[in-house]
Amino acid sequence: MGKFVVSIRKNGEYQFNLKAGNGQIILTSEGYTSEAGCMNGIESVKKNAPDDDRFERVVTTNGKFRFNLKAGNGQVIGTSENYESVAARDNGIESVKKNAPDATVEKEE
Repeated sequence: MGKFVVSIRKNGEYQFNLKAGNGQIILTSEGYTSEAGCMNGIESVKKNAPDDDRFERVVTTNGKFRFNLKAGNGQVIGTSENYESVAARDNGIESVKKNAPDATVEKEE
């Protein structure tokens, strides 16, 4: 089962990573100024992940593939790593869809 891991960046901002059952990071958030904002971001991922239309598929300037998960208002709530192929990116999207809705939340110490 997937899990969200909340951590604090060096600049004091909160962020979360969504990890698949194997521990691989499949989605990373932007920075949040408060823990409450970060938790709202997690809830937004859980809500939006099942909807394929919320995934923006991107080709980077160096020819890699990644995706953004967007909220209903168009704001990016999570970004993937760069993938070598479209198929790998699409597998990452499917992993987010599968893992996010029921993922647990834990705080990194």
